[in-house]
Amino acid sequence: MAISWGTIKSLLIFFGPMLLPKAIGFYRSIRAGPRVGPGVPAVQPVPPAAFRALVVLAATALVFVLRAAVPQFAPENVFTRTQSRLQIPVDVLFNRLSSLRPDHALTAADQVLRQKFVNLESRLLYLQFGPDVLADCPFCNSEDPRSYFYYAVPGLLVPHLLNLIIVSLATSEIVAGKHGLKWRTTTAMVCGLAAALDVYTASSYNHQANARVTRLADVDMFFWTSRVYRYVGLAVIDSLVAGLLYLSSTNRAFATPPSAAARVAAVTKQLQTTKSRLNAVGIVKNTTTRDEELRARTQAYWQHEGRLMREVMEEREVVEGINDALQNRVNIKDITRDADDYALNVLPRMESAVPEPTIVG
Repeated sequence: MAISWGTIKSLLIFFGPMLLPKAIGFYRSIRAGPRVGPGVPAVQPVPPAAFRALVVLAATALVFVLRAAVPQFAPENVFTRTQSRLQIPVDVLFNRLSSLRPDHALTAADQVLRQKFVNLESRLLYLQFGPDVLADCPFCNSEDPRSYFYYAVPGLLVPHLLNLIIVSLATSEIVAGKHGLKWRTTTAMVCGLAAALDVYTASSYNHQANARVTRLADVDMFFWTSRVYRYVGLAVIDSLVAGLLYLSSTNRAFATPPSAAARVAAVTKQLQTTKSRLNAVGIVKNTTTRDEELRARTQAYWQHEGRLMREVMEEREVVEGINDALQNRVNIKDITRDADDYALNVLPRMESAVPEPTIVG
């Protein structure tokens, strides 16, 4: 399953310009961390739409991991099952296999496979493409090894296509809402790259490397090993997509700040809300001032409040506390400066409101 450096270099040259900006953006987002400020969305819980997509991706990744880890899901390897060398005679091999079957009888698939084991080349192709391709291909023969590859390509692509359909559905607007749309193109490219790499690895594998191996432990079980790598790789892809979707949907990374028009609209709406509240306060104050009973109650309240505060401020403990605060804990200059700045920001300068006189000379 070795991949040449030239192949890796070609893939990087082709996919690098598309994937590199995403990687740089991811690094910068993680390094900067979530920050709240003008135009920066705040961190939020996982939206319901994104949560549905995360469940789909997590379930798919779990299925792929189970198919890779549980031996019962993998096709049977007659050499591993019987602990036989690759050069064992066909009759001895299948006699050992029949002793492991119920009632010591070979199945129909075993009989077909026995007929295909005509020479060492067929056994090498069995290790490369698996039992189903060797037994079911109607036009293949060991004299043309490429024919087995052509027959095996659809079976290699089925898991990748299935995963592409699931990931595309999980990142669609129907399932994930607007949060998954930004990852659809990147996900499709990664899935296509994984499928191309899988097909290339199967095509370039040298099955003759097992021809001189005499020990079973040294035999390269390419079909079964690549199958594990395939499902683990698909699970990793789904996990990465789920992680990216989680980071972007919660604004922990890849957060897109609102546009200038959206920010202006938000500020305008906030100003309108503040203006409405000020108008309401003005209406209440106007109503209180015009009503004699309410005006009398208001004046009585403030008279009582002023008398009460004067009495409190004349107490010895309060006077001593205020003097201590003014002398030791409160900086009057800073407070005066802040008050002046606030007044200048709230009230316009008189000199800016009065036009300068024009000197006619």
